[in-house]
Amino acid sequence: MFLGSDVVQRGLLTRKQLRSPAWRRLRQDVYADAALEVTHRLLISAVGLVLPAGAGFTGLSAAVLWGAADVAGPLDPVEVVLPSGQRWHPGAGVRVHRASRAVRLERVGRWECTDRVATTVGLVRRGPEDDAVVLLDRLLAGGMVRLDDVRDAVADLPRARGSAQARRVADLAVEFADSPQETRLRLVLVRAGLPTPVPQFRVFDAEGFVARVDLAYPELRIAVEYDGLWHADRRAFLDDRRRVNRLVAAGWVVLHVTADDLCHPEDLLARLRALRAGRLAEINAR
Repeated sequence: MFLGSDVVQRGLLTRKQLRSPAWRRLRQDVYADAALEVTHRLLISAVGLVLPAGAGFTGLSAAVLWGAADVAGPLDPVEVVLPSGQRWHPGAGVRVHRASRAVRLERVGRWECTDRVATTVGLVRRGPEDDAVVLLDRLLAGGMVRLDDVRDAVADLPRARGSAQARRVADLAVEFADSPQETRLRLVLVRAGLPTPVPQFRVFDAEGFVARVDLAYPELRIAVEYDGLWHADRRAFLDDRRRVNRLVAAGWVVLHVTADDLCHPEDLLARLRALRAGRLAEINAR
């Protein structure tokens, strides 16, 4: 990746050569090898070449730099933060955040961005609350940030737009969620007044490890599993059925949940409440 004006001035390429299919124009005066896949990370570098002094990356772009590569794609705007009082008009594809006070930036590779915790807190303050919980679960599962650090940071937020949401999101997040749908399932259960299930619970029997279940009520031996779409993978189907059979043999009951259940959760919640009541009655009768 390079500045077109720079390579022309140095005599490495002519302006006509810049227009050849060998190069892809990413921004005004910014070019890259046409063979490179256009990812959000590539677009960050393109913006970085023309970023004003003192500015850095923030939001989803900072999360990508910190290693959460899958949280933003090539259609998402590159997010930058400018120091207080600075002005810049980058054109399409860039979202500019103007800081009201000094922003501490850290270098990640070639570029500077907001630190891990500040990046995360900024992200969970905005957008729909459930989406923010899903995102925070993903960042936690990917090891970008620690939940205790996020909770400490949101507890210290001043009263401002998004601060209350950030505290709610941090309270709802967990460190071991395995997928966005698992997070959304957990939120449905918690918001219905059910106890918070344990995510990614590992089940053992006398012979050793049995399975890891999406959500669990271990004291009742209830597993709640989100079932995604099967893609005609016979081996995966058979492995899953063996896994469920071993769970049942170990005394567990498995409640399967689909996307339709999440859209219309009333029946799901009724089934789970009945299942919990039945298991409690069994325990009390012993």
